[in-house]
Amino acid sequence: MINKKVANAQEALHDVQDNQTIMVGGFGLSGIPENSIAELVRKNITGLTCISNNAGVDDFGLGLLLQKRQIKKMIASYVGENAEFERQMLSGELDVELTPQGTLAEKCRAAQAGIPAFFTPAGYGTEVAEGKETREFNGKMYVMEEAYQADFAIVKAWKGDEVGNLIFKGTTRSFNAVMAGAGKITIAEVEELVPLGELDPNQIHIPGIYVKRIFQGEKYEKRIEQRTVRKRD
Repeated sequence: MINKKVANAQEALHDVQDNQTIMVGGFGLSGIPENSIAELVRKNITGLTCISNNAGVDDFGLGLLLQKRQIKKMIASYVGENAEFERQMLSGELDVELTPQGTLAEKCRAAQAGIPAFFTPAGYGTEVAEGKETREFNGKMYVMEEAYQADFAIVKAWKGDEVGNLIFKGTTRSFNAVMAGAGKITIAEVEELVPLGELDPNQIHIPGIYVKRIFQGEKYEKRIEQRTVRKRD
């Protein structure tokens, strides 16, 4: 058995370096790898290219890296909750590549599966398709999108075991699941880390073969991005 367990985020991210490309899991603020992001902030890694569904908020998630100017390029599909992101983008400090959400997910999944490129109708006839190959299939035009190439994929799961098998909970499964295995090295942080054999094989979402290192995180804030409550009758 290959035990992939490491002690903490510091050990898991020890070889992350400046100017690398990192996938970061989560959907909004749900399921983001909070401990790993905090470690990147602490290490003061700079020049990062980050691939994520969104860019966090001003003082949480990837917003913490943006505050310290640690991200040079952001590849995302939704960035509307981060004022600092907007300021850096409009001032030219931050390179931004906006990608349709489904295309972003598929570019991750393609990398996970070892598929170099695929065709999608999303973005044809728009700025998204500029400079890319297009082709007609059955009377419909498609855009060729290349799979992402990332040095690291950092994901967060609800439960995991010592060989890297992962179980996600609810919305947290979204981009975390397609990013696991999509980078050269995948690091998983989990809320609960258990010995091999304790997870029901039928409930495992990502097999351990996709994961290089795993650790149990701590002190998850699990902040709600937009809290909406019903008005009292």
